[in-house]
Amino acid sequence: MRKLENEELERLNVEEFKQATKTPLILVLDNIRSLNNIGSVFRTADAFLIEKIYLCGITATPPHKDIRKTALGATESVDWAYCKDTLELVKALKKEGVKVIAVEQAENTVMLHDFYPEKGKKMALIFGNEVKGVAQDVVSACDGVLEIPQFGTKHSLNISVSTGVVVWDLWSKFQLQK
Repeated sequence: MRKLENEELERLNVEEFKQATKTPLILVLDNIRSLNNIGSVFRTADAFLIEKIYLCGITATPPHKDIRKTALGATESVDWAYCKDTLELVKALKKEGVKVIAVEQAENTVMLHDFYPEKGKKMALIFGNEVKGVAQDVVSACDGVLEIPQFGTKHSLNISVSTGVVVWDLWSKFQLQK
């Protein structure tokens, strides 16, 4: 077996990415403090053709060298916007018909492996602060809560890891709907 060179991977360029049909997912980062986590989320969003990222509250925005370091150019391909108030964004997305789901540990959650996205329905996934998670008022305003099952001693996963796990799972399920 031989590793492929970057030129052999046949990846989209930025313009092709912008023109490509997107996965009907929006990512919302609710008060993320780590610039490296933000950059990692951009890379995941690029990898799975995510429609848009909203950076909310204290979440830093590009351009920033620490975001750029982990995003590796994904801030140029993935559409993003800053929104000061996550709760207001949730309300606006719901008015547009977007199903809004918090990724959190809460009462009445649906475990990720038991969740299947509604065909043809755009979804927004909210990922919360590294310490406090998704704000309670935001969780309360959501249409539902997804939880990643965990079996060890820790209470949570890093936000960039959580994003990768959830986005991969939902992207895979969207592919089955085609």
